[in-house]
Amino acid sequence: MDTTRRKIFQSFVAAGIAAAVSSKARADGVSPSTTLPDDPIPQPERPGLGGTDPGPRDVAIDKQNPDLLAPPPSDAGTVPNLKWPFSLSHNRLSPGGWARQTTIQQLPVSTEMAGVDMRLNPGAIRELHWHPVGEWGFVTLGSIQITCLDAGGRMYVDNLKQGDLWFFPESYPHSLQAFGGVGSEFVLVFTDGDYSENDTFLLSDAFAHLPKDVLAKNFGVPVSEVSNLASPDSRYIYPGPIPPTHVNVPRPYGYPPKAFGYHTANNKPIFQSEAGTIRIVDSSSFPVTGVSVMLVTVNPGYMREIHWHGDDEWQYYLQGQARLTAFASSGTAATFDYRAGDVGYVPSNYIHYEVNTGNTPLQFMEVFRSPTLNNFSLAQWMGVTPPWLVQGDLNLSNAFMNKLPTTTPWIV
Repeated sequence: MDTTRRKIFQSFVAAGIAAAVSSKARADGVSPSTTLPDDPIPQPERPGLGGTDPGPRDVAIDKQNPDLLAPPPSDAGTVPNLKWPFSLSHNRLSPGGWARQTTIQQLPVSTEMAGVDMRLNPGAIRELHWHPVGEWGFVTLGSIQITCLDAGGRMYVDNLKQGDLWFFPESYPHSLQAFGGVGSEFVLVFTDGDYSENDTFLLSDAFAHLPKDVLAKNFGVPVSEVSNLASPDSRYIYPGPIPPTHVNVPRPYGYPPKAFGYHTANNKPIFQSEAGTIRIVDSSSFPVTGVSVMLVTVNPGYMREIHWHGDDEWQYYLQGQARLTAFASSGTAATFDYRAGDVGYVPSNYIHYEVNTGNTPLQFMEVFRSPTLNNFSLAQWMGVTPPWLVQGDLNLSNAFMNKLPTTTPWIV
């Protein structure tokens, strides 16, 4: 390990590992900006470094990104941008709602997954369609009815509420419709970072581009029956009646062997303490899924411990504020600030943490393009490794070594 890399790694460990070895640890161990929260205009300064910015500048954005404005001393080198707010994505407005997306066009590092934030007004329908990639969805508001046809011709219908999720494998045709009240809002994750929601295979679009005589022959009807079809421009997301709660559909081939919807009320946390809660949904509890997710709540004063994954991580922040430092190897590291509505992306093997920097619970999801989830805890790895190896690498005391956990702390 070269000198620069060793210094960055040791400063990273010093910033957070002390917190990781104790359930009483607090976020104060992670280096904050010297800009105080009540400063009217933050400045790109740290002790002995930087200077004021007279402008022109966007103060509102600077206040939301204090660790980009004044990076901690442990940051070094060039790391890809790991943040994109959905608020900066172009919004597609339709008669029944709207949709905006984050792909590699907005967040180039997100090569494995793309995201969509979609809103359906009460009763609104996301028209019948399918994708050449898998679709994972999570309900962030209200309730929704989903339908999906599997490859055996078996129809699935389910009603999902806030916190529930679904997965549709590639090519499986499906639909989404909001119930009454507030309608629904949800987040979609597609299993290809270059995939655009606007490239969806739409039923109305297909009918508009197939010869009328062929359609008539296929369905055994006169051409007049397919001569007054709805325009694709009027569909995509369009108004509809509130769907019935109970739906009876023909089932000549029976029921699908695997459910495409998942109700999180049935999910038990793998971790729960005063520090927060972690739930995991993967193929062990949701067999059809090709995507796994960790639903994380970090209470004020705590942090999601320093860790890494063997797969790229797509994040969506649901509530609160967070700071994340990513160590990208070869002496490079960068720190980012997140808030509700932001998308984060951490490439595989980047060591990182998420600390709650606010006064309310931090809630976010870690999504992986894999049916099972892997997680490597820095503290737990060091706690079960022969101690002379750890001490030889980092020159740590026996007192420090005795504090290392042998099980994964998750939130500290």
